[in-house]
This record gives sequence, structure tokens and C-alpha cells, in this order.
Amino acid sequence: MSDPARLMRFVLELRQAGVTDARALSAMERTPRTHYAPEHLDGLAFDDISLPLAHAQTMTKPSVVGRVLSALSPQPGDTVLEIGAGSGFQTACIASLAHKVVTLERWRDLTADARAKFGTARLMRVQAYTADGLDGWADDAPYDRIVVNGALSDIPEALLAQLKPGGVLIAPLGDADSQRLIRYRNGAREDLGPVKFAPLERGLPDEAPLPA
Repeated sequence: MSDPARLMRFVLELRQAGVTDARALSAMERTPRTHYAPEHLDGLAFDDISLPLAHAQTMTKPSVVGRVLSALSPQPGDTVLEIGAGSGFQTACIASLAHKVVTLERWRDLTADARAKFGTARLMRVQAYTADGLDGWADDAPYDRIVVNGALSDIPEALLAQLKPGGVLIAPLGDADSQRLIRYRNGAREDLGPVKFAPLERGLPDEAPLPA
């Protein structure tokens, strides 16, 4: 179980970092980051820092997850597409606010790890797939919300085609030196301020197959 004092400090630090949306804070408070952090780093799970994952991937720092959740604002009946599952922590936070989450990850072992953690947490309305996120996931389209956890030069047409009319898409746009978090809705783009994400890569890496 989580240490209540650490959890209280965690939420306070999120507020101090500018995360004030009550639903986003509640989702992050209810979702134990220690469950999704690499085991050898779980002592740092309640700090507002990013954590390294396999394949030079990153577990996004909590204050950024809070900003993304606030901007995405998933509603109880929503189906959400997430590009870049990573550790699965943000996925789980979204799942506590939405009806269903489809999350895509290009690294098979990260997909498998996240899927196992979703199972342990009994998140039955989360589906994790290994796929090229730039193509989206047409099987469950269209989506009420789409969130991209990697920097893009522009929003891919494939993702826009899978967004419901009036739906919301959140993505970091820009290059390695300068990125802005953008909220797209009804053809309009809203700048939500600077962010720093690794570029979203196309394709699936050439990996050895996982054991059956």
C-alpha cells in the first residue's frame, strides 16, 4: 500500500507544479505510480521526475501527465486512444476517468509489461496493442479523445480521421529544441504551453519474438 504521507506530498507537489484540475488530481491520486514504475526505481515514483524505461523510453514526469490529463479531460462515456503506452501509468489514470482506453506501444516487451500491470490492477476496459501509433487503431475508431505521448512535426491525417466530430486530440508538436502541447478540437488548435517529449518514431522495432 502507498504511504499516505508520501501520497499527500505527491498531490501537493502536483498542485504546486500547476496541476489544479480536480479530476486529473483525483485520477493520479487513485493510480499508484509505484505499480507502474520500474521496480528498482519505485522509491522515486512519488517524485515529480521522469523515470527511464527499457529501449531509452521514458515514464513521463507526473506534472506533465497531470497537464495532459487536464487538457484531454476524458469523460465517463468516452473511448480514448493513447499513442505510446510506455509504463502504462498515464493509461491507467485515463482509464479511471473514461469508459475504455486503447493504448498502442511499438515495443513488444513494454506492451506485455503494461498489459500485465493492467491485469493486476483489474483494468478490464484497457486494451494494449503493439502497433505503429502513427497509424492509430482503426478497429475501435472513431474516438472521443486521442492523446499522443511523443513529439510530432504535425498531427497525422490517420489520427484525425479516427477522431469523432467534436472530439479532442492532444499532442506535442515541434522539434527536439522547441515543442508546444497542442489541443485540437473542431479544426482549431489551442497552444497549451511548452513541453519536452522524445520524438514519436514510426514503425515497429526489429525485436526477437517474445516467448509464447
